[in-house]
Amino acid sequence: MIQTLVSLLISTLAALAAAYILPGVALSGFVPALIVAIILGILNALLFPILLVVTIPLNIITLGLFTFVIMGFLVWITSLIVPGFHVNNFWWCMLYGAIFAIINFVIREVF
Repeated sequence: MIQTLVSLLISTLAALAAAYILPGVALSGFVPALIVAIILGILNALLFPILLVVTIPLNIITLGLFTFVIMGFLVWITSLIVPGFHVNNFWWCMLYGAIFAIINFVIREVF
């Protein structure tokens, strides 16, 4: 239980940090960031594996770079669902997804 809450807090901080770094992304506060972390977690658990399997040929051709497109798609879906979270265009979605994943990884490794 505590590990889940800590993981959620880390993802929320990563969402806030990524939005702070990128000028094309707007996040209006802690509660929307918490909702973004929850929605992205759910989408990553449910949709990401399916999309990854479906796009295996594209991932092979692009040497795995198509994964950034999938991450951007999930961020775009999240921006449509969460009020207070706005991303200017799909390029910002892909960059936000990559930076969110990197920050999340770094914070988890430090703690």
